[in-house]
Amino acid sequence: MDAMQAYKRWLQLAVEDADVRAELESLDPADEKAVTERFGASLAFGTGGLRGLLGAGSNRMNIYVIRRATQGLANHLKASCERPAVAIAHDSRIKSDLFSREAARVLAANGVTVWLYPRLEPTPALSFAVRYHGCQAGICVTASHNPAAYNGYKAYGADGGQFTDDDANATLACIEKLDYFDDVTLCDYDEAVADGRIRLIPDATLSAYLSAIRALSVADCRKDLRVVYSPLNGAGHECVTHMFALQGVTDVTIVPEQEYPDGTFPTCPYPNPEMPEAMALGLALAKEKSADLLIATDPDCDRVGAAAKDASGAYTLLTGNEVGLLLLDFICNSKQQSGTMSKNPVVVTTIVSSDMTDAIAKAYGAECRRTLTGFKYIGEQIGLLEDAGEVERFLFGFEESCGYLSGPHCRDKDAVNACMLLCEMASYYKTRGESLYTAMQALYARYGYFCNGVESFAFPGLEGKSKMAAFMASLRKNPPKKLAGYAVEEVLDYQHGMTANVTLPPANVLEFRLSGGCKAIARPSGTEPKLKIYVFGQAAKKEDADAQCAALLKAFAALIDA
Repeated sequence: MDAMQAYKRWLQLAVEDADVRAELESLDPADEKAVTERFGASLAFGTGGLRGLLGAGSNRMNIYVIRRATQGLANHLKASCERPAVAIAHDSRIKSDLFSREAARVLAANGVTVWLYPRLEPTPALSFAVRYHGCQAGICVTASHNPAAYNGYKAYGADGGQFTDDDANATLACIEKLDYFDDVTLCDYDEAVADGRIRLIPDATLSAYLSAIRALSVADCRKDLRVVYSPLNGAGHECVTHMFALQGVTDVTIVPEQEYPDGTFPTCPYPNPEMPEAMALGLALAKEKSADLLIATDPDCDRVGAAAKDASGAYTLLTGNEVGLLLLDFICNSKQQSGTMSKNPVVVTTIVSSDMTDAIAKAYGAECRRTLTGFKYIGEQIGLLEDAGEVERFLFGFEESCGYLSGPHCRDKDAVNACMLLCEMASYYKTRGESLYTAMQALYARYGYFCNGVESFAFPGLEGKSKMAAFMASLRKNPPKKLAGYAVEEVLDYQHGMTANVTLPPANVLEFRLSGGCKAIARPSGTEPKLKIYVFGQAAKKEDADAQCAALLKAFAALIDA
């Protein structure tokens, strides 16, 4: 049916959610663009599950889209296993608790056992619960670090990692057969809890998760370590502060305006610890408290940002790459010093992360594997090691967008894990009279200035999606001969798949290798309507590497605007 027919059907049948109802009734049928934006397509289900604006329609996040997707998941699981079980978690976003309960109602009605966290918890705790309770799938209701107007539905496989292409495609095939209203089976939530079809995940599971992280400790924390922490109004408060207590980190100040869950994220438009705006309150408080370390976790507590004092005493935000490189060096050094480094250790990062990763890994005798963007691919490498009986070889995994993992306890990035390690690392350098900032300068001095930049170009709406696809097609057909004055020496098209240190599946990614050791990568986001451009500079001086990155970003902006 076309967009207008779908709108009229929703207007007739979507009666349960008052917010959806109000939006439907306020929508002007003569506003063709508004109707098409909401009903001209179905919100895409992929390896990242669902993500989109909250609102009415098949192209928005609402209970009807959640129910249909979950019915498709239930149908897929019932066709592939005898007694399926699914773990569910949610973060602090608007309607996250409602969406998690609606998903549970659909699964329970279809004979799928549900393990449901009774309150908001981090995404990595969901990944852990999938494995801990022997589930065949998992759902985390979150839009990660997107603005407040968004919500999402991350889907996980039995290994605790986000859905593979095969699982996503099989689930999508089931979803596409379903009507939003007629083909969904529901049960009463309270009745399902009472009869055990929906089981509330006990605190013992969360304790086991935190214990698994503590087992990954590589150093003690100083008693005088001073930390400022922000959960960014998300799900991190409970687990991160509990981890501080387990470590003996007691001098902790939580940013008061960002302490408690609030899906409107009132202090920043974009609750992303990569963004200076999200970290501004924390930076001010760190200065006031003369903190050794500022850390902030995103709304679903899988990413973490950090800041430390620079040489002048001012606080400087570390990039996601810099935190990953510092942690890699710290973990390797600590394990070598304690004699606990595994034989043939493996470091896993992505194609868009810093090239310094290879240099540090080589210095410690570790193998460095690179994957496509998305932590599920890093988790996949952990799984391959586990299947080979060599999971102890996994040393550390990270991606430049502030995601880190140092153990096999889950298969997704884990900000609770990273917060523990950041405290240990800050303690180590404090003992040496250094901060994380000065430690990073020492790494640059040792390995050279590997600088990185990233910029996102928005392509909103259905029209934007087509424009972004057209731009990528144009880059493929007519790649530039030069970028910012640097000759394009090689173009790698990941759409055909790649085989380097690991075999990569096809992906909509273009890499331009340039003269002078520079490079640039163009990649449409898999979860948001934007094109991400990553640039890489390398030079003996920081200002030269930074200038390379700035020039490459400017050159790509000109290409997009052309």
